Amino acid sequence: MTNKKILIVDDEADFLESFRRTLEAKAFEVITSTSRPEAQDKMKFRPDLLVLGTMSPAGEAATLHQWLRRHPQYRDLPLVVVDAPPGERYLRGWRRGEGMELEADDYFSKPVEPVVLVPRIQSLLEQVTQLIKLLIADDHTMIRDGLSAVLSLQTDMKVVGEAVDGKDAVEKVLRLVPDVALMDIVMPTMSGIEATKIISKEAPQTRVLILTQYDEDENMLVARRAGALGFIPKRAASAQLLEGIKTVYEGKFFPEGFEKPGPE
Repeated sequence: MTNKKILIVDDEADFLESFRRTLEAKAFEVITSTSRPEAQDKMKFRPDLLVLGTMSPAGEAATLHQWLRRHPQYRDLPLVVVDAPPGERYLRGWRRGEGMELEADDYFSKPVEPVVLVPRIQSLLEQVTQLIKLLIADDHTMIRDGLSAVLSLQTDMKVVGEAVDGKDAVEKVLRLVPDVALMDIVMPTMSGIEATKIISKEAPQTRVLILTQYDEDENMLVARRAGALGFIPKRAASAQLLEGIKTVYEGKFFPEGFEKPGPE
């Protein structure tokens, strides 16, 4: 089982390091950030929970909070806020008006020992099932319906949209921000390969898993160079689909060896 990822955002080096060591001792995978822009960038690692601490100037934590809650991919992420002490909130914490708009699963105020927060973090993670959000792109209705039926039975996956061609897939990826796009190669209007190129450039947070009846080595090569992380022939989908989805969701290549695109 993959260790849960925790992103800690705080500009106090001592607090950040103490928190990191405490969580790693509990077998969590820890990602750290000291600023809002850096935190937004590190969301690409898909943390399971965010600890939002203090940042200067005041208002940075609230701005990050607003960005998260408006983002279709991150708005449901469990959030624990660690505010500045009352006397320092006008410099590094939550101001009164911002605090009224706060949507968090728990709230603490410094000074607080990281070990005090661990039980609450563990409890929140036990309550949350991280759903892998999926988009199915195929021009055949029966295939889309079949895949959707299979995936709807999975407790950790959710189909958030379907696309009938590559152009439709790009538009829906940009709007719905799925974690994984299942992409056919041969489709009208725009091919799956062209769609993958655009998605990998404009929406890199969405991993593309090619699912096609054309399984020649050449197609695997083209798909990889377009930016896909995985490739499954439809004849093998029943055996490999779920593993492939989970693998590319974690940012890994599927199957093993797919990451080697070969010579130009």
